[in-house]
Amino acid sequence: FLPQANFSHWLKRMDHLAGEFGFHVFWSRRVPVDSKALGPIAQASEPAIFQIFLSDRALTDDQSWRLYRFRKAIETEAVSEYGIKQHQVYFTSLSTSTVCYKGLIRAEDFAAYYLDLMDPDFCSAMSLVHQRFSTNTLPAWPLAQPFRMLCHNGEINTLRGNITAMNARSALLSSDEHAGLNLVHPVCVPGFSDSAMLDNTLEFLLHTGRDLTEAITMLVPEPWEANEDMTSELKDYYEYQSYRMEAWDGPAFIGFSDGKRIGSILDRNGLRPGRYWITADDHVIMASEAGVLDIDPEDIVEKGRLAPGRIFLLDMESGVIVPDHEIKAKLSASRDYSAWLDKNRHTLQPIDVLQDAHDEDDRLRLATAFGYTEEDLRVLLAPMASEGKEPIGSMGTDVPIAVLSDKRPLLYEYFKQLFAQVTNP
Repeated sequence: FLPQANFSHWLKRMDHLAGEFGFHVFWSRRVPVDSKALGPIAQASEPAIFQIFLSDRALTDDQSWRLYRFRKAIETEAVSEYGIKQHQVYFTSLSTSTVCYKGLIRAEDFAAYYLDLMDPDFCSAMSLVHQRFSTNTLPAWPLAQPFRMLCHNGEINTLRGNITAMNARSALLSSDEHAGLNLVHPVCVPGFSDSAMLDNTLEFLLHTGRDLTEAITMLVPEPWEANEDMTSELKDYYEYQSYRMEAWDGPAFIGFSDGKRIGSILDRNGLRPGRYWITADDHVIMASEAGVLDIDPEDIVEKGRLAPGRIFLLDMESGVIVPDHEIKAKLSASRDYSAWLDKNRHTLQPIDVLQDAHDEDDRLRLATAFGYTEEDLRVLLAPMASEGKEPIGSMGTDVPIAVLSDKRPLLYEYFKQLFAQVTNP
């Protein structure tokens, strides 16, 4: 996606910068579109859409890494030109194995807009499709899904912490095998949506040498700590990865692909649907809802739904569906994670704390001083003490927010969750 006003300038810059990374732009084409298929808002912000084709003059094994750095270099120039939140120059894909068509377009108008898709010779063995707009960011062409590696239904409720952690560790990133790491910061592009930043992180992990299944399980682990049915080897794998990457928690149902494999994963909260169908003629459909495609029930040989943390994966090169347990067994056996943990894990020892005894009058005085109400004691604390339940209560409230209260709220009452994660349907 390029600015309509000066797309020729950016095409020239791409041609120039490609040489610095061992590539040559031997052809570019303006993608044929029919703007009449767009609504008025989409038309007002419609970019000039081009495809560039590169030949590799370096012929080295780090081709995908050089493509990634080339794209990042263009994006950095665009930020200097337009500001960090404009995203006037955006690569929907820059890959040896995938191409992405997307935009602010209704699903039923998609082929009418992108005329390439009307060509009978345009075909693919697989596709990753998303047809809903973001609900927590303003609509924009670059923010339409899918992104370069994934698409996503739900939201990432831990996003702020994930971004902070990625920025904090950026100064520690170094590699003898991946030159030019300084060009790819920040990994999570500011101003983009939660889905886009998850995609940023996934592609960074892949371009720096991780396998697709390892990268996605680092980001979206299954619930492992209290799982008595999980092998100790897999628990060690997840524990080791938890020290390297914080979980990107949803609720989230995620579809992903590197062009050779395509799959989906449900995060450990399990609060988004993910259903699949396998037909007699070897079609596989995975969707967030039933009825996405009309399939004769007699043609279905298998159907099911994803469990929390489970992966559904198709290997397009070997033509097989790889079972979740096989993926996890291979990952957990790839390294001696148990030995690594034993050698490097440091556990803080508990601190002895004196237990002060309080009489009944002190308890009432202290409960009042610390803002506890009769309702807190009855609804939250009593079930916690007697039954070990989580401190969860739910009811309508008509009291003013803390900043407008005529009482003396405690400091923590001024803060609320961004999302109702516990009660999300």
